[in-house]
Amino acid sequence: MRLFQQPEQVLETLRSGFGAARVLVVGDLMLDRYLWGDVRRISPEAPVPVLRLARESAVAGGAANVARNLVGLGLQVHLAGITGADPQREQLLGLLREQGIDTSSVLVDASRPTTTKTRVIGNHQQMLRIDAEHSAPVAAAIEAALMADIEVLLAQVDVLLLSDYAKGVLTADLCQRLIVAAGRHDVPVLIDPKGRAFERYSGATLMTPNRAELAAAAAVDADDLAAVLEAARAMRAQLNLQHLLLTLGEQGIALVDADDIRRIPAMAREVFDVSGAGDTVIATVAAGCAAGLDMTDTAHLANLAAGVVVGKVGTAAIGLDELTAALADEAALEQAAKVGSLQQVLAQVQQWRGRGERIVFTNGCFDLLHVGHVTYLERARRHGQRLVVGLNTDRSVRALKGEGRPLIEETDRARVLAALAAVDAVVLFDEDTPIELIRRIQPDVLVKGADYREADVVGAAEVKARGGEVVLVPLVADRSTSGIAERIQSGGVQRPVDSAVDSGVEPK
Repeated sequence: MRLFQQPEQVLETLRSGFGAARVLVVGDLMLDRYLWGDVRRISPEAPVPVLRLARESAVAGGAANVARNLVGLGLQVHLAGITGADPQREQLLGLLREQGIDTSSVLVDASRPTTTKTRVIGNHQQMLRIDAEHSAPVAAAIEAALMADIEVLLAQVDVLLLSDYAKGVLTADLCQRLIVAAGRHDVPVLIDPKGRAFERYSGATLMTPNRAELAAAAAVDADDLAAVLEAARAMRAQLNLQHLLLTLGEQGIALVDADDIRRIPAMAREVFDVSGAGDTVIATVAAGCAAGLDMTDTAHLANLAAGVVVGKVGTAAIGLDELTAALADEAALEQAAKVGSLQQVLAQVQQWRGRGERIVFTNGCFDLLHVGHVTYLERARRHGQRLVVGLNTDRSVRALKGEGRPLIEETDRARVLAALAAVDAVVLFDEDTPIELIRRIQPDVLVKGADYREADVVGAAEVKARGGEVVLVPLVADRSTSGIAERIQSGGVQRPVDSAVDSGVEPK
């Protein structure tokens, strides 16, 4: 069914660059270097490929890549972490400053190198990675200086994001101090975890482990999805998190909260490199959280963003234009997803009703959709937050209208209806009347055209008996499928509408 809960708000949020909200990223900073070239032969010295080097490049990685993703989405970013006192620090800070990231809280620890990962890419495939790093916990004095800087920044930001790569910055003590400090400022804390000691993240707002990470932390079989999901449910409660967002690779994302586990499927894409996909997920979640989006919609956006970056080679960041394009690509899928079986529609209605939304129901053949249909559906939608349309099957249309109808077959009629913004769900029914649909869906409002009397509306008595409402909306004059078909057959043209006949005024 409907993939985004509030699609209009999601689109407006993207258009505004997530309101240019402020995010503080704390974690392990890295420099990702790439050696690019072609492999055409095997070395005579050893059975290894020979790379003919063509070019070198470097990007910010680790927590710094999270910052890159946030900037790409339009947010303002403060970055806090540790580097060595070496040329790699200057290269990393230069890359970050070029993107407008505040690096004033990136401190120096001369006892360690700047974490640097060098990847050798041959024929667009990663062949080797070389790591230069020191992962021991940072010294107490450096941790105290980092904490002092962060305390000042917390008063200026909308979200605190901890990006843990287990390189020594986010110790258990520092994690808890940060979570407590953020709570004093009423700032949500989002965490991309590492290792098995997830207790250090207790009390955070949200955590985004991947399947392998959570399975390792919970000591369950990563191949047993049911066990992993149940472990995620238990982990969320154990750590007192508001949400746990479990990334499942090609199986999408699972959002776990106190009430439910919601699965969001991944869109099928060609995967070139998963490097940095987790960074993109947590960054998009932080952006959505900072902008006040519904958490389910935020998780869906993060899923789309991850699908974009896995299609790139190397540690990649998402751009606002790319995410907007991915959203547009999914629009057709979202429309098609509005068409469902009765069981699917009932599940969706239950979710809507759980959020206190008012459910409107109407039904019809909607054959050869025209302006009268569209106006009618728009008017029906005004009486609630969600509109469910019961659509007659081809067989039932023939029973009502006779042979030669419908002009448009049922799957096409359903798909066109689903493309309308006013329509939230479409369900086909084969019976002579929609009474069974009405009994199962139990709408708050039942809508029919003003050419009916309430006493003649199927389901009116049932809806009113539950405290619901029956509404008869005015129809656009001089518009009907039969009339259009007759004019087409006769080669005639449509007559103009007498606007005085249809004032557009809603009935009281």
